Amino acid sequence: MLQKLLQHIGEYKKDTIITPILVIFEVVMEIIIPLLMAKIVDVGLANGDMNYVVKVGGAMLLAAFLALYFGIAAGKTAAKASTGYSKNIRKAMYDQIQTFSFSNIDKFSTSGLVTRLTTDVTNVQNAYQMCIRVLVRAPIMLIMSLVMSFYINAKIALIFLVAIIFLGTILYFIMTRAHTYFRQVFHKYDDLNASVQETLTGIRVVKAYVREDYEINKFHNASTSVYKGFVSAEKILLLNTPSMQFTIYACNLLISWFGAHLILNSSMKTGELMSLFTYTSSILMSLMLVSMVFVMVVMSKASVERIYEVLDEESNLKNTETPIFEVPNGSIEFKNVDFSYGKDKNKLVLEKINIKINEGETIGIIGGTGSAKSSLVQLIPRLYDATSGTVEVGGINVKEYDMDTLRNEVSMVLQKNVLFSGTIKENLRWGNKYATDEEIIKACEQAQANEFIETFPDGYDTYIEQGGTNVSGGQKQRLCIARALLKKPKILIFDDSTSAVDTKTDANIRKALREGIPNTTKIIIAQRISSIEDADKIIVIHDGKINGFGTHHELLETNVIYQEVYESQMKGVGREDE
Repeated sequence: MLQKLLQHIGEYKKDTIITPILVIFEVVMEIIIPLLMAKIVDVGLANGDMNYVVKVGGAMLLAAFLALYFGIAAGKTAAKASTGYSKNIRKAMYDQIQTFSFSNIDKFSTSGLVTRLTTDVTNVQNAYQMCIRVLVRAPIMLIMSLVMSFYINAKIALIFLVAIIFLGTILYFIMTRAHTYFRQVFHKYDDLNASVQETLTGIRVVKAYVREDYEINKFHNASTSVYKGFVSAEKILLLNTPSMQFTIYACNLLISWFGAHLILNSSMKTGELMSLFTYTSSILMSLMLVSMVFVMVVMSKASVERIYEVLDEESNLKNTETPIFEVPNGSIEFKNVDFSYGKDKNKLVLEKINIKINEGETIGIIGGTGSAKSSLVQLIPRLYDATSGTVEVGGINVKEYDMDTLRNEVSMVLQKNVLFSGTIKENLRWGNKYATDEEIIKACEQAQANEFIETFPDGYDTYIEQGGTNVSGGQKQRLCIARALLKKPKILIFDDSTSAVDTKTDANIRKALREGIPNTTKIIIAQRISSIEDADKIIVIHDGKINGFGTHHELLETNVIYQEVYESQMKGVGREDE
């Protein structure tokens, strides 16, 4: 995992290398200061030599300024390296997510991916900064202080060795126990983010149904779960501080006791004892810093594992070694296709699908909720792969195409219409970033969107709020249809994409499509028979199987399900007329 982590340092490798070097110089300067202080006491003051005191004092002052300079420089390079490193990790994760197929995305919740891109990366950033600065500084300071302590008095310095072994044991215990809790906590963060995201996205529904108290309670439960998880982890981490304090006090007491005896026996000078106390503080402070780094590493280890769950996830949809970069036409054929979201042949969503659609035909699809209508059409642009059998476009297996090429020729208006923050033009140009104003207007006319766009004060430059909250459901659908038309695809798929428009507008859209793009194969999933009754053929799907395939009149005569749907809808129309 360490090797994988280092891959994302990238252009910040220089700052990563410079930081430890600056830290080493900083530590050397700080180590020199107590030694010079001992010289002032034991030589200068003891002999009354003020010139010696001034000379060595000046050297101490210079060392202090140099330590300050190196410390500031190390702080700057460490900050640049760690923030740049986190930027690279976020970019790598985001780029990786863009390669995911729908089935890959299904493995991770949206809130889980957001937590990984924010909280988890921030934890890794903080740990990385501490590793290249504090984790370099503390051991070097500890070792050099220990060496100087042995240089002054080896017997007293043995106290530090015992202290290091004791604290090392405590830290190992903390690391092994706390990691499990932190990993659980970050999963609970996912639930917390999911609660916030869901509530804010559906805030209008929450208010319409007066469910504020319910959502507040749900958020409180998720927040409490995170709180309890952190409390469990912190109970383990709490051992760190009292252990450090106990060690510091014990070392100071032992050094004071043995040092006083050695001074009385003339085996040690006063200045040397003062230096030992300074080195004691340095050693114990280094141990404390090491413990802090280990705590951060324990937290970040769980985050690193979650990050690499995303980075190591491989898309199960890939191009062949020699993909085809041209779709000859918009014909479609399903040959004995089975499909399961989990690739489990015992839980098939679609079963034994055999359909042939000619170029330029308009095909309607109807079926009950959960009958796998959307699943069927998502196999055409290869958003998912068939579990068995083949899906062909233009007489070629979709797996043989370059995926970008295929998807550029198969335009989908999904069930959930999504508009992004930006102007209407910017949203429409998702379909074709080079589209001219004339092409945009023509697509909007076909989608019956031009009429309402022109009523806006800013027309096509009207700003769309995030999620399209400042336009109606029907307007949103028509804008999404226009966006799809701008791609000028060979296959156009409407996944229940006119449900929010009135029947007259729906009829006008179908007429415009029939006359404006006659050579484009059109597939329309609908709940209303009126939306598909003039299609060349209609597919009736029931429980993931083809229950009927024919024209409107043929199905009225032969298909029971189609007859029932037709009669129920026509009765509804009759009641309205009454």
